[in-house]
Amino acid sequence: MKPRRPKNIPAVDPDFLAKQQASLVRSHRQVIYFNEKEMAAIDEYCRRLKVKAKASMLRKAIMEKVLSGLDKNHPTLFEDE
Repeated sequence: MKPRRPKNIPAVDPDFLAKQQASLVRSHRQVIYFNEKEMAAIDEYCRRLKVKAKASMLRKAIMEKVLSGLDKNHPTLFEDE
């Protein structure tokens, strides 16, 4: 038996969902080169934590660093001089 949606919550517009899904498509390619020591460290990390998808792990690590940096350095209304 399918759970029912409460009557007071409207259904999500399918056009909105399609637009949101399209915005998440990854279309920009970036290439990163690692030296031997860096690659060995990444391989060891993935082996210890049983990471199967290195690209996903690297993407997540990079985006966490970028977003935390942006959060720390957000513009303020009154600049300190």
